[in-house]
Amino acid sequence: MKNSIITKALIVPGLPHPLLAPEKNPGWQKLRHAFEEARKEIENSDADLILYFSTQWLSVLGYSFQADPKPSFTHVDHNFHALGSMKYEFRVDTDFAKVYAAKVKALGHNTMLPNYYGFPIDTGTIVAQKLLNPTNRLPAAMVSCNMYAEKQETISIGRAAATALQESGKRAIAVLVSGLSNRFFVKEVDAKDDHISSAKDEEWNRKICELLSEGRLEDVAQVAREFGKEANGDMGFKGIWWLSGLCGETNAFSGKLHGYAPIYGTGNAVVTLTPKEPVLARTPDTTSNAIIDAPGAPEPVGAYPHARREGDFLFLSGVGPRARGKKEIPGVTQDSSGKVISYDIEIETRSVIHNVKAILEASGSSLDKVVDVQVFLTDMQKDFPTFNKIYAEVFGKIQATRTTIEINRLPTPIHVELKVIARV
Repeated sequence: MKNSIITKALIVPGLPHPLLAPEKNPGWQKLRHAFEEARKEIENSDADLILYFSTQWLSVLGYSFQADPKPSFTHVDHNFHALGSMKYEFRVDTDFAKVYAAKVKALGHNTMLPNYYGFPIDTGTIVAQKLLNPTNRLPAAMVSCNMYAEKQETISIGRAAATALQESGKRAIAVLVSGLSNRFFVKEVDAKDDHISSAKDEEWNRKICELLSEGRLEDVAQVAREFGKEANGDMGFKGIWWLSGLCGETNAFSGKLHGYAPIYGTGNAVVTLTPKEPVLARTPDTTSNAIIDAPGAPEPVGAYPHARREGDFLFLSGVGPRARGKKEIPGVTQDSSGKVISYDIEIETRSVIHNVKAILEASGSSLDKVVDVQVFLTDMQKDFPTFNKIYAEVFGKIQATRTTIEINRLPTPIHVELKVIARV
């Protein structure tokens, strides 16, 4: 598509079985054929490079970018060495690697550009390259997966890739190398008996495949945390956040599921996503002192913004449960004169948290970066137990500091409000 920085996006597995032993299991053979179908789509693309994010290339501090123009070696997978070795040779777009690394460094992360003989390339990237781009027709670029990065950071690394592509004037095939469910068998299993190790994982995998086949990339990104928890997703399935950030955080794709099958108990799929509209860079707001207006949050009822960024912190104005563009307040029933007849503190609390999330994400932050919460309740005795239960569902693991106070009333007929501070 003209002017689009992404011509196609792919999700492919990184285990070596479809490359080294497809004949040993019908599912592995199915995935091999799926790779071949995806390769044909790539061959018809006019992309300038192929960009890999593999959940098997892990980094701890910051991010690494392959800078060797022609890395070559012989690799053996450390878990499935019995399948044999993989000789590889890449043609790397080192100019793009430097631009991408600079964009990520500007976000405040450590970056490395390894360029020496024998620097290890992970199994997943090698498998994807040999099956999707075997003749090096397209130069490659690779970024590591930070094993400790959470959602918003991973999205920002994807956005940085989009910015780097746009500034470089290049179009890419984006390839996420990641499995779906990642629950391996713990005992030796004969290849012919391979199957998804958990019925629950199978159900989750099928749902993710269904969404992707409909082109609903952003919807999958939104449920990735739950999928990672319930189906033991590959690295929490965080790679989908990178792909979503790179591809504009939208569902505007045509999707095709080429194949889905187990590999040693895990779930794996080959999917291609074709943009329905041009994918353009969404540059993160790095202004140190910025006034934030969040399109998805309710309109302020006074002369104040949704949030203000000061340095590395966001300060949110008090957030209530109202919905943007609506007079009705979620959970609140009023008579014709506006007097409150009844209210449901659970509905109000969930709506408040929804609004906080919208403001944080519009500001380049997220719920898991909240550091302090002030809570205002109009009836502590009646509402605190229910409020506290809902709050714990969302903020329990985040462990932000919190102060809860009772007040006589709030400016509008609501019964809970949150005042939040978060890191960017």
